[in-house]
Amino acid sequence: MADDVLLLGGDLPVRRLGLGTGGLVGPGYWGPRGSRAQALALLLTAAERGVTLIDTADNYGPDLAEELIAEALHPYGERLVIATKGGVVRTGPDRWHAAGRPEQLRAMCEASLRRLRVESIGLYQLHRFDPAVPETEQLGALAQLRAEGKIRHIGLDTVTAGQLRRALEVVPVAAVQNPYNLVDRSSAEVLALCEARGIAFLPYYPLGSGALTRESAAAVTAVAAEHRAGPGQIALAWLLHRSPVLCPTPGTGSLAHLAENLDAATIRLTPQELSVLDALGE
Repeated sequence: MADDVLLLGGDLPVRRLGLGTGGLVGPGYWGPRGSRAQALALLLTAAERGVTLIDTADNYGPDLAEELIAEALHPYGERLVIATKGGVVRTGPDRWHAAGRPEQLRAMCEASLRRLRVESIGLYQLHRFDPAVPETEQLGALAQLRAEGKIRHIGLDTVTAGQLRRALEVVPVAAVQNPYNLVDRSSAEVLALCEARGIAFLPYYPLGSGALTRESAAAVTAVAAEHRAGPGQIALAWLLHRSPVLCPTPGTGSLAHLAENLDAATIRLTPQELSVLDALGE
């Protein structure tokens, strides 16, 4: 397996197994989930276990996930990278609306800076391209924020290969977030482009929204048994083996699941096992 550290944007080292914060808020990314103390304890434990990339968004809660991160971990150590997103407004559980006008993106970024208590965001990701706003205007707004030092690196969430190619003509793109896991290879073309350009790929739903931990194919179960691991751990280990640019950030609200996810980094899959798992997406 490739080294467990990835250079985000070519200069920002992060461990390739991070933490997503969607599991710290309620269903549909709305409101709290469990107690605040539980969420804070999970964030602290992740940092203590060596997680250096925490992925969040301003609309998780909304606002809540960013506030929890700051409460638990600020002041951040030099190794910790907080990645957040803007460009989407939520009006209820699973109800979201693209909001990509330059003035909106600026206001969202500056609000995230305040909630996270930082002067610059390590990775700021456009959560969705707004179809009502020219792509170049949205990218230009991020480029301006980067020029002002409010953003260190720019990322894109849920893009086609064509959108990524066009974006690269306008701004340097350090990371992409698209769906990708053992059974969903729909973003294979985007992954190949990321590999060619040295762009980090943060696969969302790396466990298939939990389905890969509950409804695993017999092949996954068999590989898991060989490693005395759970199917979800095998799914994460496969991602880490699949490509050196893949950097999964599984989310959870459970300390037990956090430990299981992070332990996946220690699993070494054999070439034969990788061949079997690779075939699941064919």
